[in-house]
Amino acid sequence: MSLLSSGSIHENVRLTSELDPVVHWSPHPWGHRRACTWCRPTATGKCCREGVVDLSFEAESPLAPPAELLETLPSCDWVLQGDRHQIFFPPSETAGRPQEQICWSSFLEHRVPVVTEEVAREALLSFVDSKCCYGSAAAGDLVILELKQQNLCRYRLETFSESRISEWTFQPFTNHSVDGPQRGTSPRLWDIKVQVPPMFQEDTRRFQVPHSSLVKECHKCHGRGRYKCSGCHGAGTVRCSSCSGAKRKAKSARRCQMCSGSGRRRCSTCSGRGNKTCATCKGEKKLLHFTQLVIAWKNSLFEFVSEPQLDCPGELLAKARGETLFKDENTTVYPIVDFPLREISLASRRGISEHSAALASRARVLQQRQTLELIPLTEVRYWYQGKTDVYYIYGTDHQVYVVDYPERCCCGCTIL
Repeated sequence: MSLLSSGSIHENVRLTSELDPVVHWSPHPWGHRRACTWCRPTATGKCCREGVVDLSFEAESPLAPPAELLETLPSCDWVLQGDRHQIFFPPSETAGRPQEQICWSSFLEHRVPVVTEEVAREALLSFVDSKCCYGSAAAGDLVILELKQQNLCRYRLETFSESRISEWTFQPFTNHSVDGPQRGTSPRLWDIKVQVPPMFQEDTRRFQVPHSSLVKECHKCHGRGRYKCSGCHGAGTVRCSSCSGAKRKAKSARRCQMCSGSGRRRCSTCSGRGNKTCATCKGEKKLLHFTQLVIAWKNSLFEFVSEPQLDCPGELLAKARGETLFKDENTTVYPIVDFPLREISLASRRGISEHSAALASRARVLQQRQTLELIPLTEVRYWYQGKTDVYYIYGTDHQVYVVDYPERCCCGCTIL
């Protein structure tokens, strides 16, 4: 149950005696007494369920926490603002170390292995073997005319952040010790120490704020632990759906077999008991209200791939496997400057700026990591049966993209 639960508390409560449950006359040692179908006849003739009220229409959760909870928590008296969870602004961050001057020429001198004709043909054969509708004859017989190679750069920025929000919640009270305001003042949410998960691994955890608990009567059942069944209105039986309460089938003198001629059947909602255990307090009659701290660790990602000069889909290159040229990890990283490809420097600056703007007011940055990867791309121009066409080999694992493979066994296949 969360802060955003909807519903309202109805003040008017109808007692069982206001309704007319199904009754029957039964023999009794002290004479005939009117017996409620909810229970067996008692010596006094009093129904044992007269204290059960019709609360099926009550809200599962009130609109606001108990006033006592907020009054006694000076550090959390603003836990509710508007219709949203309260977001707590993070403390100021410690700046990371400045980035050292890097000579990028040495990185660009790095070269991935050159794709030869043999490698290009093996990559195509491997691709064709993975497709059930493509023949391998064309891959083995086609003539490779030209190989064009280009190395792309992919910039990736990861920002691992922690955000904290508070929410008011409650649970059935089971008579355990209550950590309330009488034990001290609740700490501020950013002062609560928790175990941080491994960096760049997302997680969400919930913690009960110390000294924020309060026990109150259940708002759903008003401390009774149960309420009248809404299916049978407390009678324990409902009208027979087979004979519609007529006790006999239409145009038949025989009594209804489904209800044995009584016209009513046991209520399936409450199993004939006439009442149900309160689902809010689980029959405990009381609720433990408290403030809950919700911590979310998230990993924000920014990626950019340099513009390819060859006609290969950009979405494939974004997922391609590359070789790491540069990696920088710190509490705060700085933009890459003076990179030979100006678009990479601009992307680095834009990514860091976007993450900073998005997280500054609602989360604390724990770690940042930026990497530069080299993605090889090769265009293979070939001739087969009088026609010239191309296919592409991309990534360090030699993935293949074919526009129009010449030997297909069936139609409707998409080649990626």
